[in-house]
Amino acid sequence: MSTPTAPSTPSPAASRPVRTIALLNQKGGVGKTTTTVNLAAALALSGRPTLLIDMDPQAHATLHLGVDAASPLGPGSDKTATVYDVLLDPASVAPTALREARPNLWLLPAETDLAAVESELAQAPDRNTRLRRFLESLGNRFEFVLMDCPPSLGILTLNALSAAREVFIPMQAHFLALQGVGKLLETVSLVSKSFNSRLHVTGVILCMHETSTTHSREVVADLAEFFEQARKSGQDVPYRTARILQPPIRRNIKLAECPSFGQTIFDYAPTCPGAADYKALADRVIADWDTMLQRRADGGISAATPPLPQIVVREATPGATAGAVA
Repeated sequence: MSTPTAPSTPSPAASRPVRTIALLNQKGGVGKTTTTVNLAAALALSGRPTLLIDMDPQAHATLHLGVDAASPLGPGSDKTATVYDVLLDPASVAPTALREARPNLWLLPAETDLAAVESELAQAPDRNTRLRRFLESLGNRFEFVLMDCPPSLGILTLNALSAAREVFIPMQAHFLALQGVGKLLETVSLVSKSFNSRLHVTGVILCMHETSTTHSREVVADLAEFFEQARKSGQDVPYRTARILQPPIRRNIKLAECPSFGQTIFDYAPTCPGAADYKALADRVIADWDTMLQRRADGGISAATPPLPQIVVREATPGATAGAVA
């Protein structure tokens, strides 16, 4: 496992707003951590200062980047800082405690002690907003902040949803996963009404995707139809502008192999289909973001407007039933 480079200060993102994204799915094994790490790496490779926050006590995102959370931050330092320290006392963790895992890519790692946060903060009145306080202290040091959430709804996930502006939902195009997305949208709606009214679902990232099966095409069609109905209904729900993010991430064995080497897909197999898909997804995310910021600067949209919805091209398949997500 590699030791992170000595901490340096990322350049402010030219006073651009910070895009804070929670990647969330309450079902495990859907490609959530793989997507968080490789999307963050692709954004960093595009020159965008990016912070990845590992909110999962399993610390899989930290391991994926080859970082040992217990290692010193640099020569002559015995200090370590993780999400655990931030949640216990946000003011005690200096911004320099972030690990520079790759050029333009910083990490706030997780550790196994993170599981104890649920009980240690159970009575704290601000238990769900501590990560938000820490991120606010960073100002505009990063343009993108991606948070890898655990597959459960507890203090860790609620801290991420409190700090985030957006939710990306990685999922496989399977029937049971589709049902789980419906429950997840209900959860985001509750959080939005309770303590983060700015939170919205940007969309779904299809992982380990196979376009050749009838079942996957039907699931994609159902999901697209559900989002289309949400847009047309005019309901004030946090997924009213959600869509299926493009392109889907194809099933690729290299994506499964690279974490065991502590590498991103761009370190391990930069020419494989998995790398091409995550690079294309990052390019689309950046293009949408830049377009929205330009329109905002031109006075076309307000600062409260979420990222612009895209038209989703659906594959028409017999037997697809609308609204299966609900």
